[in-house]
Amino acid sequence: MSHRPRILIIYTGGTIGMIENPDTGTLQPFDFSHLLDNVPKIKMLNYVIDNVQFDEPIDSSDMDPSHWVRIAAAIEREYDNYHGFVVLHGTDTMAYSASALSFMLEGLRKPVIITGSQLPIGEVRTDGEENLITALQIAAATNADGAPMVQEVAILFEDYLWRGNRSTKMSADNFNAFKSNNYPALAKIGLGIHYNEDALYRPANAENTALKVHYTLDTGVMFVDLFPGMRESTLRHQLSTPGIKGIVLKTYGAGNAPTAQWFTEALSNAVNQGKVVLNVTQCVNGAVHKRYMSANTLANAGVVSGGDMTAEAAITKMMFLFGLGLDSKEVAERFSHALCGEVTL
Repeated sequence: MSHRPRILIIYTGGTIGMIENPDTGTLQPFDFSHLLDNVPKIKMLNYVIDNVQFDEPIDSSDMDPSHWVRIAAAIEREYDNYHGFVVLHGTDTMAYSASALSFMLEGLRKPVIITGSQLPIGEVRTDGEENLITALQIAAATNADGAPMVQEVAILFEDYLWRGNRSTKMSADNFNAFKSNNYPALAKIGLGIHYNEDALYRPANAENTALKVHYTLDTGVMFVDLFPGMRESTLRHQLSTPGIKGIVLKTYGAGNAPTAQWFTEALSNAVNQGKVVLNVTQCVNGAVHKRYMSANTLANAGVVSGGDMTAEAAITKMMFLFGLGLDSKEVAERFSHALCGEVTL
């Protein structure tokens, strides 16, 4: 490869690539070549920058596993030709995509930096220009040994670089739209880019691994959100949804739930029927603990602890594990292990 950093931009759509329709006032996607025209400072980086784009740029609300497969395929196809990758993506489902890709790209040893913007890049006050330039710089950065500084899927937004499978969209309005509440920032962006090297992902057997991309994701999964007043009939109906293999149960506080007998029995029945039920907290910070009786009751019913995983990481990890062809017992067991830094054990 050239001594100049070679970066591939994968453009999926999102606000960063939108332009206002003068007739309707609504935002609509425009061709990627115009994106670079709007950021002439990119030429100052002196990188070799190429791009691929979805034939039809999409709103991230329409993002689904088939699109994750297309992103992963582009990375696998060009993996040896580039130092790093920048994925431009809408913000609404960015944390889901980042989490899914972190599992799909087993053995990843190069940066995959996902970014976007809250305002279109053609706007005067856009955050898109700064996010794109910073993402390119991070994708090109190396450490003292010449290895990529970042060797994982990460989200770059405004002032921070976050681990992708630890991130959640926290604001629909602020430029700092994302946060990782249970894991420190990988880098802080100010006058320079200051990396938190202790937080960067470095697997133990990095020298002996090669990229292996997994393309099968099983969408027979669902969320069940607890709320005061939930009816027994509602819960049982949700748990018996046809084709569902796994349920991410979003509980209160440190993994707590109602102690009513019908509630515990409904979950226990689901587990006995071969479904995986995973307990994650509704709180944006903290983890599931067996500190209270109700959390212990769930565990005794066969509900698996999700620790401090985000809901986005939990649901995509479940898709990934079932996609590997594992049975329910094996999937439940794998949740006690970290695959790529998505949970604190």
